[in-house]
Amino acid sequence: MKYTTLPKLGDKVSKICLGTMTWGQQNSEAEAHEQMDFALSEGVNFWDTAEMYPSPPDKEKQGDTERFMGTWFAKTKKRNEVVLASKISPMDFLRDGNTRFNAKHIAEALDGNLKRLQTDHIDVYQLHWPERQSNFFSTRGYTEEMAAQDLSDLTPFLETLEALNDEIKKGRIRAFGLSNETAWGLMRYLWEAEKNGLEGPITIQNPYSLLNRLYEIGLAEVSHRENVGLLAYSPLGFGVLSGKYLNGKQPEGARLTMYDRFQRYINEEAKSATAQYAKIAEEAGLDMAQMALAFVNSRHFVTSNIIGATSIEQLKSNIDSVNLELTSEVLQAIEAVHTKQPNPSP
Repeated sequence: MKYTTLPKLGDKVSKICLGTMTWGQQNSEAEAHEQMDFALSEGVNFWDTAEMYPSPPDKEKQGDTERFMGTWFAKTKKRNEVVLASKISPMDFLRDGNTRFNAKHIAEALDGNLKRLQTDHIDVYQLHWPERQSNFFSTRGYTEEMAAQDLSDLTPFLETLEALNDEIKKGRIRAFGLSNETAWGLMRYLWEAEKNGLEGPITIQNPYSLLNRLYEIGLAEVSHRENVGLLAYSPLGFGVLSGKYLNGKQPEGARLTMYDRFQRYINEEAKSATAQYAKIAEEAGLDMAQMALAFVNSRHFVTSNIIGATSIEQLKSNIDSVNLELTSEVLQAIEAVHTKQPNPSP
């Protein structure tokens, strides 16, 4: 395993982060425990979850992912071997709709996270997506409707910062991060934190892959200059960049076969780009999924690459991508495709 340093906290974290959102939908508790055993044995010490998981969201199953992790921590007594990240999610059905990022709702959400996870602290606590409407979750542009939203009805940035800093002082979280956030949102949190002598965000969890490199436009510079690490999610575009959906294939039990809602990585432009990336991998004698993950691993602004899997075989292959160094020829070929078809999947 290769390791990086978690900004500001200084923890040594694996370049590969264990993603967990399938646990409770596509994976049973026993399978989740098997994945945790294997990941830790391979040196993957950074794990990510959320109060909303499993995904896709399901009111009846909500929290099962954290519960599965909690029973593993209780069984193995290895909580202190893991750097743990979780999230507060502004999903309407959670906590009777108490989903604002204010002190009361953050405290209530964290109570639930800690209880399900059977731990007394979370290392990096993330805001799953902004309260305000903005261009995240497959929305490419910043629309007039978004611009017209009255932000005065939302929790002020400073109030959220103060609430999170209070939880840091209590020891219930060690640091916090953002997710599905824009450059403006990240900079606003950083500015408010500096202005008021508070701890600011140390990470941002946004999509980043061969099919979506929008992070490079604006946010990558913020990562570099403000020391906020990217936790890259969907590095395989919901499995599309493994090549398993090429030529219209719909493998049984695969995520896009099972759930119609996850379609943003298989529009026509994305299909075309994926086929070209598949050709690059084939000509280089590489596993396509490992090539796609190795590209993400190689980016200087990426602190950790969040991989998910529904089988141990997939998990092993994804973890092994950390040992793949792409040649200059492969990187040049990737850039050539990106130049012709940039960011086909927002």
